[in-house]
Amino acid sequence: MVHQYKSNGLNIVMDVASGSIHVVDDIVYDMIPLVEPLVEEGIKDPETIKAAVVHLAGIPYPEEEILEAVDEVLELEKNGQLFAKDIYENYVFDFKKRQTVVKALCLHIAHDCNLACKYCFAEEGEYHGRRALMSFEVGKKALDFLVANSGNRVNLEVDFFGGEPTLNFDVVKRLVEYGRSLEKEHNKRFRFTLTTNGVLLNDEILEFANREMGNIVLSIDGRKEVNDRMRPFRGGQGSYDLIVPKFQKVAESRNQTNYYVRGTFTHFNTDFSEDVLHLADLGFKQISVEPVVAQPTDDYAITQEDLPKIREEYDKLAAEMIKRRREGRPFNFFHFMIDLQGGPCVAKRLSGCGAGTEYLAVTPWGDLYPCHQFVGNEDFLMGNVEEGVIRNDIRNQFKGCNVYAKEKCWKCFAKFYCSGGCAANSYNFHGRIDDAYDIGCELERKRVECAIMLKAMEMMDAQEQDSEGQDSKE
Repeated sequence: MVHQYKSNGLNIVMDVASGSIHVVDDIVYDMIPLVEPLVEEGIKDPETIKAAVVHLAGIPYPEEEILEAVDEVLELEKNGQLFAKDIYENYVFDFKKRQTVVKALCLHIAHDCNLACKYCFAEEGEYHGRRALMSFEVGKKALDFLVANSGNRVNLEVDFFGGEPTLNFDVVKRLVEYGRSLEKEHNKRFRFTLTTNGVLLNDEILEFANREMGNIVLSIDGRKEVNDRMRPFRGGQGSYDLIVPKFQKVAESRNQTNYYVRGTFTHFNTDFSEDVLHLADLGFKQISVEPVVAQPTDDYAITQEDLPKIREEYDKLAAEMIKRRREGRPFNFFHFMIDLQGGPCVAKRLSGCGAGTEYLAVTPWGDLYPCHQFVGNEDFLMGNVEEGVIRNDIRNQFKGCNVYAKEKCWKCFAKFYCSGGCAANSYNFHGRIDDAYDIGCELERKRVECAIMLKAMEMMDAQEQDSEGQDSKE
């Protein structure tokens, strides 16, 4: 499968199966879709292919240039970088049989919150149930469960989540201490993450987090009016003025690394690139602003009519990021970060986040769910931290959830980048985990295109600088 598109003046060609990315001139760009069906028919002889292409009507190039371009296309095909066969589908069968190890837990330290965010899937921290704080005893059993079910894996991840986890920060500290006590004995290393709205952040919490947390996720939606509309206190007052200086302090104290300011955009701010740039102008270098996932009945839900505007915003943001990088003012945007050299392993490409298998959520009373978005839906209650996973049927269902199990993914060029999308979104919109959330798919495809264009521009700029450096030496 080949995907071609034009972005920011570049002709970009993606060979989906091989993962190869090419930036080509106009004639090669135009030749690729002419050569592809011939190769798929099994025609191998270069002269036959050239003759077939040359005699196609309406090609506005001289014959000599056409022949040279076809040679380039066939050379890429010969090297396995174009028209590559999909070798991963057969891997799925082995993938389903793999031993299941748990490598990450989302600990719901607090089913309570001091904000009343309007789009909160956790219903202000309650998750369709009662307010509760996780006890140290439950959290301790959760860490024991993780160690016992992690197999030979050394690196383990634990996210302190909510609600708002700083409402129960003494337990957070005790659990980190307990986790550290397990590392040497069991040959494990914990990487802890804290996700917070920042309301209760203070010097004590920050000092501890900087010492023990591998990452901090700071929730803010962008401009003051945007943030305060969707992330107010229960009394209606906004949270922006309180949290911004705290978040700036966090970012600087961590040397602008190992954190994210993470926001959500809605139907009310489809000009969300302005929120991303606002956060960048506040000094943040690690930024994530994501589309809300909401039912069509919610007035803030992203609609099909919003998509053209949102696609334009991603293009606008990508262009501005190039400009700022060249000016020495770069920042990272989470959804545009992509690795074209290594990238995720095959398992990640096929199945994504590992929800329900490698990654589980733990409620304050110790119940296990596939991820935080399924918490409270007892159809997905998998077990508890004392007995472990007792619903292997649910785990097997998630183990079989991959890009080849989703019909919408079969012919999608982005499938090995999004890994089939979010199972919870699929379930919430279609009642099954092996479907896909259509609006989310549209936006993911656009983000992948922008991310690849950005990486291509970065590499081309670097090559140009190297060339100029060589010229100056000579």
